[in-house]
Amino acid sequence: MSFLSWIILGLIAGSISKSVVGGGGGGWFMTLLLGVLGAVVGGWISSGLFNISLRGFFSPVTWIIAILGGFLVTFLYNKLTHKA
Repeated sequence: MSFLSWIILGLIAGSISKSVVGGGGGGWFMTLLLGVLGAVVGGWISSGLFNISLRGFFSPVTWIIAILGGFLVTFLYNKLTHKA
């Protein structure tokens, strides 16, 4: 995936994660950062545990992994910063 794809994926996955998990704070930049980090963490965990990697931008597997990773990263961010 290209750099722009990662940014778009991160912003959308971060927005979904932030609306479901709550908290996050920091505006759109923090949402983007948590979303991209969530996609990376989700890809790392899924490839390590389940041998499933991130595929193309339009692959549903990529989106599911990125959103689930976003949930995890947003949850951990909220716990570490004592928000939500």
